[in-house]
Amino acid sequence: MAIRYWLGVVQLDHVLRGVAGGFAQVNHGARAPLIGMGPADGFVYYSPRASSPDGEPLKQFTAVGRVADDEVFQVTQGPSMTGPAGDFKPWRRRVEWDHDAVATPIRPLLGSLDFTRDRPDWGYQLRRGLIELTRHDFELIRRQMRPSPGEVRPSRTGSRTTMAR
Repeated sequence: MAIRYWLGVVQLDHVLRGVAGGFAQVNHGARAPLIGMGPADGFVYYSPRASSPDGEPLKQFTAVGRVADDEVFQVTQGPSMTGPAGDFKPWRRRVEWDHDAVATPIRPLLGSLDFTRDRPDWGYQLRRGLIELTRHDFELIRRQMRPSPGEVRPSRTGSRTTMAR
C-alpha cells in the first residue's frame, strides 16, 4: 500500500499529550478519520490555538511523525463533555513522533504548500479536523520543523529555546 500523508488540526495542549503518549487523536476521538491511515504514513499536527476554546492563537505546525502500525485502538479517558465519568472513549493511532521537531508557523509557507497556495480561504478546509496532504507538503513541513545545526528556535511550547543537534 502506498504511503499517504495527513494533517490533523488540534490545539497545542492536546498535541503535547499525544506526543508524550505516542499517539494521534483527531475529531474529538472519532474512529472513522483514523481508519484510512496505514503504517509509515506521515502525520503532522497543525495547531490554530494553544488551547480550546479561547487559547492564544498559534497557527503553527506543532508535531510531525509517522504512523507506527496498522491498529486503530480505543481508550477510556474519563468524563465526556456531555456524559458521566468514564464515558469518553476516544479512538487513536500510535505515532512515532519526531521529538527534535520544533513548532513552525504556517504563514511563511502559505505560498509554497499545495493545500494553501493561491487559496485565501485555505483555513476553511481545516475545519474537517483531518485532511490528506501531498508528499510535497509533508516533506516541506517536516524540513521546516527540523532546525539547521546551531539554529535556535522556540520549543514546541514556546516557553524555552531548543538548539538542533
